[in-house]
Amino acid sequence: MAEQSAYRIFDVRHAGRQILSPHMARITLAGEDVAAMATFAPDQRIKLFFPRADGTLPAIPNRPDWYDIYRTVPPRERAPMRTYTIRYLRADRCEVDVDFVLHGDNGPASRWALNAQIGDRIQISAPNANYRGEVGGYEWQPPAGVRHILLLADETALPAAAGILEELAALDAPPRVDAFLEVPDEADRLDLPSWDGLDLRWLVREGRAGQVHAYGDRMTAAASQVELPRDVVSGSNAETLVEPDSDDLLWDRASSASGKFYAWVAGETGAVSRIRTALVKERGIDRRLANLMGYWKLGRERE
Repeated sequence: MAEQSAYRIFDVRHAGRQILSPHMARITLAGEDVAAMATFAPDQRIKLFFPRADGTLPAIPNRPDWYDIYRTVPPRERAPMRTYTIRYLRADRCEVDVDFVLHGDNGPASRWALNAQIGDRIQISAPNANYRGEVGGYEWQPPAGVRHILLLADETALPAAAGILEELAALDAPPRVDAFLEVPDEADRLDLPSWDGLDLRWLVREGRAGQVHAYGDRMTAAASQVELPRDVVSGSNAETLVEPDSDDLLWDRASSASGKFYAWVAGETGAVSRIRTALVKERGIDRRLANLMGYWKLGRERE
């Protein structure tokens, strides 16, 4: 029955940890099931299920209605579920890498990434390689012939943004890319690809002189000031932008299948909303050319 599902449950174990920076760790997860895992884009989303606070391991059955079963469990008794990005998949070796933001012992995901030992088990919901229909779960779909790309991401979206840059760098003729990556500290800069058409800027919230910037302020300023193609900037836009409800994340998908410009923006919802205002309302960019995604919401436990 599980073969009929676009997403299925994978049983995996902790197989290795690599500290990438003070606030980022790469965890290798392994298991025989991973041979049937698939990924379709650098921002491929998956769900990870962690042990409960009492140590109870997730035990979600691998069947098409797994999510319905999961929701029948009272919230306090469910395995904590969080959204992550596939960083590298080695299905032939039954391994998948996931990059975790380390923000202390204050949530099930960061806590597990900090403390898990080799062999500790969790579960994943990820694309099923045996499914033949549309799977979804990703937004990176630049139009053919795109010539200019804008990337804006905070540390929660850094794994996806890094994967996007790696994919573009492998092209015979990469497009021009302006990439602004916001991280907590100077030491959180990662070694990423470069090419003549890439302008990569790290936006550090905690500066050398002790200056601390609010989440997304530097990305918003970058969105307001970055040089963009003249034919996509009209100067202003009267379009009404609907804000998400207080408990929701902002999620605007690009809908244009063609165009010379494309934007991919992801991070804290409030910051992404301000960036959307800067790009769409103030600078007049066609909203159909931009993915604007709130990966998490300040004041709410990170997903």
